[in-house]
Amino acid sequence: METSDHDATQRLVIALGDPAGIGMEVTLKALASPELPQAMKPMLVGCRRTLLETHDRLRRLGCTALADPEHLRIEDRPLIAPIQPGQGDARSGEASFHWLNVAVDHLVSRGARALVTAPIAKHLWHAAGHIYPGQTERLAELAGCPQASMLFTARSPLSGWRLNTLLATTHIPLQQVPDVLNEEVLVDKLDALLAFCQRFHPRPHLALAGLNPHAGEEGQLGAEENDWIRPALDRWRLAHPDVRLDGPLPPDTCWLAAGRAWQGLDEDAAPHGYLALYHDQGLIPVKLLAFDAAVNTTLGLPFLRTSPDHGTGFDIAGRGIARPQSMIAALQAAWELTTP
Repeated sequence: METSDHDATQRLVIALGDPAGIGMEVTLKALASPELPQAMKPMLVGCRRTLLETHDRLRRLGCTALADPEHLRIEDRPLIAPIQPGQGDARSGEASFHWLNVAVDHLVSRGARALVTAPIAKHLWHAAGHIYPGQTERLAELAGCPQASMLFTARSPLSGWRLNTLLATTHIPLQQVPDVLNEEVLVDKLDALLAFCQRFHPRPHLALAGLNPHAGEEGQLGAEENDWIRPALDRWRLAHPDVRLDGPLPPDTCWLAAGRAWQGLDEDAAPHGYLALYHDQGLIPVKLLAFDAAVNTTLGLPFLRTSPDHGTGFDIAGRGIARPQSMIAALQAAWELTTP
């Protein structure tokens, strides 16, 4: 049965993602974790029947550390017909799109502490007729915030050091990146990164990766760094004299200090925040260092949104082997980042 209404300051709204993927599995596993704050009050948005079936399947497979859907609050948006694990299609894409919309409507109309989203399949959104690069862009549209930013944050289990990487561009083809980037974009993203890092450090140390190999090699491997990136950074530094900003740095060595800090070595030397200029430039080091710990965080919305840093896992859906660590991290981050 559903629990009674909760104080919005304790409620995390969880959109359950693509029903053919591992979103329901990792959510049920994560909500059973003793690592989560006891005061947290989750509210799930999805299909109650499918969630119950997922719970029963996982129990039969030997998974015992699971939250019981009978004791969870669920905003029930039923599927018209059952969807089999691992067999995503336009119907599952439509469901995940609808559940995200309902979750945002709940946040806007009834309030909550933050939004946590399970993974969706972008190509299945497209199959259902919803042409968005990802959830971030749809959230920005729903909230009326075109400048929303995608940041990945992770706390090292070895050292406690926090890795923060913000993307200047997100889900666009690589050939479009130089055309989309300009000084206005760079300043907006640096401002967003600075504001986030100031949650933890009053005078954070930031770093920006170059666009070209070796950050252009003084114009030999690309002109953008000399033509406008360095002048833009110089102007930003003048406006923020208390902030150390390194860059543009050669992308292949930019995150070396982060790798050492992640292991508990020379933490004071590592930047508190990194700005990557395109998707894979930032996500490769993040996933190498912190795949199970990284959290996708959307900044610039009227509410905080976090998400696990992995996909739908169609290849392992329904087998009971999906790891919940990234969903646990997403729930923890949603709570911690909204704590006054």
